[in-house]
Amino acid sequence: MTDADIQEDFEILCPYCGEEVEVHIEADVVGTLVQDCEVCCNPWLVRLTVDGETQSISVTRADGSD
Repeated sequence: MTDADIQEDFEILCPYCGEEVEVHIEADVVGTLVQDCEVCCNPWLVRLTVDGETQSISVTRADGSD
């Protein structure tokens, strides 16, 4: 998988307010980061993984209340 093949824009459902939000994550970012929802301002724990040809993103509450 090359950087050109990696998706950078994702549609995510906020685990707090349920709004669909588009987020941009640079192609070379892999791992975990914290980002605030642009609608309700609550913190997300974003996990981005690349395994061979498969790329996945997951978003959970960063306050530990999941």
